Amino acid sequence: MTSAGSTGLLTDRYELTMLAAALADGTANRRCTFEVFARRLPDGRRYGVVAGTARLLEAISRFRFTDAELAALRREDTVGPETLRWLADYRFSGEVHGYPEGELYFPGSPVLTVTGSFGEAVLLETLALSVLNHDCAVASAAARMVAGAGGRPLIEMGSRRTHEQSAVAAARAAYLAGFASTSNLEAGRRYGIPTSGTTAHSFVLLHDDEEEAFASQLATVGPKTTLLVDTYDITRGIERAVEVAGPELDAIRIDSGDLGELARQARDQLDRLGAKKTRVVLSGDLDEYAIAALRAEPVDAYGVGTSVVTGSGAPTAGMVYKLVEVDGRPVAKRSSAKESRGGRKSALRRYKPTGTALEELVFQAGAPPAVGPHDRVLPVPLMSGGARLDGLETLSESRERLRAALISVPWEGLKLSRGEPAIPTVFE
Repeated sequence: MTSAGSTGLLTDRYELTMLAAALADGTANRRCTFEVFARRLPDGRRYGVVAGTARLLEAISRFRFTDAELAALRREDTVGPETLRWLADYRFSGEVHGYPEGELYFPGSPVLTVTGSFGEAVLLETLALSVLNHDCAVASAAARMVAGAGGRPLIEMGSRRTHEQSAVAAARAAYLAGFASTSNLEAGRRYGIPTSGTTAHSFVLLHDDEEEAFASQLATVGPKTTLLVDTYDITRGIERAVEVAGPELDAIRIDSGDLGELARQARDQLDRLGAKKTRVVLSGDLDEYAIAALRAEPVDAYGVGTSVVTGSGAPTAGMVYKLVEVDGRPVAKRSSAKESRGGRKSALRRYKPTGTALEELVFQAGAPPAVGPHDRVLPVPLMSGGARLDGLETLSESRERLRAALISVPWEGLKLSRGEPAIPTVFE
């Protein structure tokens, strides 16, 4: 049984195999830099969104091998006694630089760099990739949904469609990308995200009729609630909702059917019944394409589940963690299918004077180019001496960073259709 606070076993066995061999041959202490990047964006995507960095830094701080972790490794004969003794004293003491959360990334962007001894840095590969690949995928999909919604609020409600811990991380990533709230209470407690949610069809079915169900809900929470009106007949459901709640009812929700047509009919009916301020909320297998298609309809908010927590068809960001420098010497994989570029790198983004992004320039960190008046260096220090640095952006600040970043993207780069990345990546 592992200790509750440790993240030490959230890794792959081959990381420990490499560590054991490097300790045995004397190379474990060589100073190395690993780089996290995506060779390409998921099919059809024009940009990626950095998310999960704060979660990763917190996980690194708890990457330890207590008696419980060491006992598990010993039972499985994973590594020998010498490596176990080394792990017992493990503390990451290196440096981490990376793109701030809420920043955009493109193919080849050095999203994260980890520098330290080979032994301490190689162990973080699986942890870094599991956090960043998941959170960046969710945030990237969520950002497209936010753009498609055209300023209308979105509710993340996908907890029942993913792993219970992934649900919390997904809620955070979606909120970073601009979602207004989440149905997940643990995400609300842990990250301060607004929560929302009322009832399911089962609650209506529990009662003898809709009026009884609506009256019960209203008696508990008052008229500032959302009544689910599509359990039986939607037209009759809306009529009953207004009869029971009055014209001050906050919202109705429709979860099935031809959502565009139903939204128009619902809006007309609500207006005729005098409930002109009652909002229309739609849910039911929505993704960014469905949301964009509903943009011209009288919809006030959307509830999104499966598509957002699974990255809307791209459940991983496709990031890799590659060794790029050993003792100051660039190293690189030369496989034609999986080529990497050696040397520790940084990046800057060039902008027009109007603020529109032009290109992403990736360069060797030791030989930075001249920075023009409209250029912005992207990576920032995140950890030094193994400790997380003070002053990193809050979740709310990361939301604002992404909002500003998307404003800078050329308009064609915001399209949901297939195409090239919004801006090119140039390697110097």
